[in-house]
Amino acid sequence: MTSLRIATWNIAHGRGLRPIQGLQTRRSMQAHLRRIAALLTKLDADVVALQEIDQESSWAGNFDHLEYLRAHAGYAHALHGVTTRRGGLFKLCYGNAFLSRHPLEEGEAVTFGRRTVGEKGFLFAEITVGGRRVPLINLHLHYRSRRARMEQIGHVFRYLAQRHNARAPYWSVPPVVCGDFNTSGKASDATAGLLAELEYFGGYGLHPQSGRTFPSPLPTRLLDFVLVPAEVRVARCEIVRSWLSDHRPVVAEIELG
Repeated sequence: MTSLRIATWNIAHGRGLRPIQGLQTRRSMQAHLRRIAALLTKLDADVVALQEIDQESSWAGNFDHLEYLRAHAGYAHALHGVTTRRGGLFKLCYGNAFLSRHPLEEGEAVTFGRRTVGEKGFLFAEITVGGRRVPLINLHLHYRSRRARMEQIGHVFRYLAQRHNARAPYWSVPPVVCGDFNTSGKASDATAGLLAELEYFGGYGLHPQSGRTFPSPLPTRLLDFVLVPAEVRVARCEIVRSWLSDHRPVVAEIELG
């Protein structure tokens, strides 16, 4: 039995619980990222899906947060999927990312729109674990509009269906999907919509099935998930108590039978 431990975490641009990331120095932001890296080391995940992680942004110290975390958390591989990019005086470059102990292949970042601030999207990659090829999706959906989230879910599904048509002979399991869904929790919102679309692959399980991840000090909402194909067993899933971001991380251990 081959196990794979996956974590998903919106790290809020490395600002911690501060309302705006631009209110701290590069030095203090690096100190906070080292605390995040220390927790990642403790979580001991094979793959970490990160949202709201910056590359070279004016408001986040003008350095590569992913490379900084990779080095301090001891991961061999990293892949950044930029969804917001803007030049000029107020330079922005951020999005979603993977840290992994296994090589990240077939990597592709997809952006939902063209906004220069706050644009969302997803990152695709494949890893090989114990001889099994596992496709991964790390997504971040619109935080305010249910209608926008549902449109984005459709975008994700069409992409996965197209990828499946091209890559199915190489995949050992259907894609594992994780990230920040920003869902309202209603039956008509993003998680239910994506689960319905993923019936195409034979059905999925939603994890965690209970608990709350946001806001981290006193959480009231469950926004962060790992969606696992029905044929894959989930040995364990937990929400990790942490105040290093406004989201709490989710960790799932799955068994690729």
